[in-house]
Amino acid sequence: MVYIGLGSNLGDRAGNLLMAVRGLMEASFVVTKLSPIYETEPVGLDTPGKFLNMVVEIRVANVSATQMMARLLRIEFLLGRGDKSVKKPRTVDLDILFFGDTVMSTDFLTVPHPRLHLRRFVLKPLSKLAPKFVHPILKRDVMDIFTKLDDPHAVKRWRPTPGRGKSSPTNS
Repeated sequence: MVYIGLGSNLGDRAGNLLMAVRGLMEASFVVTKLSPIYETEPVGLDTPGKFLNMVVEIRVANVSATQMMARLLRIEFLLGRGDKSVKKPRTVDLDILFFGDTVMSTDFLTVPHPRLHLRRFVLKPLSKLAPKFVHPILKRDVMDIFTKLDDPHAVKRWRPTPGRGKSSPTNS
């Protein structure tokens, strides 16, 4: 299985995430699971806006990690994402977290994601989908990494506010 992290902190954040999921399906990826959406503080970015983050599980065949990343970059571009190297607000951010048990590092892509084990905003939704998935480098499962994480950034379950078109975090 492949796990993709999705994030957005500009515009209709939830709509951006849903459009990204649609883009994954239109790119012929089989989306098998979606995590809940979480509202999170920005980490490592100079931006006041909070993010919405989630993780999707995808089944792939005959696609390499590099080919998948190229498709993810195309989806980001189509949804208005600028330069991926710039640490600024973004309509959508798509990252390969795990590509099965693949371990690779090139100028273009590192798998598993090199900082996923340090980020609550990734591990919380990932732990809902794949708590027993073993990190191929750390040799620890996702839930173990998550429960022992030292990351002070808040991650709260997000739900739309009924009848008002606005969003709000919850504590679950």
